[in-house]
Amino acid sequence: MRDMTMVTNAQKANGAGNIPLGIPTQDQELAVRARLTQALQMSLDPSEIISLFFHQIQPLVQMSGVLFKSATTKDDARVGRESLHHCDYRLTTDEGYLGEVIFSRSKRFSEDELARIEQLLSLLVYPLRNAVRYQTAMRLALLDPLTLVGNRAALNNSLKRELQLANRQHQQLSLLMIDVDYFKKINDDYGHHRGDLILCDIAKNIQSVCRSTDSIFRYGGEEFVVILSNTNSLGAEIIAERIRQQIANTQIFHNGIGINTTVSIGISTHNGENNEEMESLFERADRALYRAKQSGRNRTINSTVMPLFHQ
Repeated sequence: MRDMTMVTNAQKANGAGNIPLGIPTQDQELAVRARLTQALQMSLDPSEIISLFFHQIQPLVQMSGVLFKSATTKDDARVGRESLHHCDYRLTTDEGYLGEVIFSRSKRFSEDELARIEQLLSLLVYPLRNAVRYQTAMRLALLDPLTLVGNRAALNNSLKRELQLANRQHQQLSLLMIDVDYFKKINDDYGHHRGDLILCDIAKNIQSVCRSTDSIFRYGGEEFVVILSNTNSLGAEIIAERIRQQIANTQIFHNGIGINTTVSIGISTHNGENNEEMESLFERADRALYRAKQSGRNRTINSTVMPLFHQ
């Protein structure tokens, strides 16, 4: 059963004046609705759903562009181009507010066209909700629930993709393995809850130093991994040392007492000229991390040049 309150008009920006673009026959409308219903079942990608909707409804209501602003993500879905006149709709289901859909074109929409859009939106709302729900579930499945950086599954997917890209484009790729020093002592002295907060703070510090193109993951326990795409060995050393210094210079307060934490970092770099496997890249970074631990901790060591930075 369809909830008829799921589509509500938020704004008709073009007013009452209109220039109709043609009135479809009943057979045309039925045929478009049938094709639209079938097409919208073919994808669980919100952007593709909006694109399918935009192209399928053109015979009934011509427009230049459609924009969907999701209520749950920052990813807008847009197709076509924005024009002078637009009409905006809020989409709601029994689960709450889904988002806003904005239609635009150079000519004003007639009242008949606005009514037709509202009818067509009733076919869009649940496929779009399912797509948004699926994409949200996929994102959550790839996030570490504590630190909200990528988890181990996301790391495997991303590194495999980045290695393929580096080989194809003959680019260098670097990997940082980061381990929190003396983390067991932190848990023993301050409790696991405070230890969890420290891991969250460390993740934020890593994010604050890294570039927008870098990818950050919690590898497990107190270990993090950073993928530095299109980054050579020297560039990786510079970023790793910035991360180390940022964390070493940050205090976390517990019951008025400042807690200092440090990390050790191992680096490996793929030169883009051979088909190195993920396991090899990890192994080299892990060996460098072990060397950093054995050398006194709170330092960065490169698997190619040992050591370059140290305290």
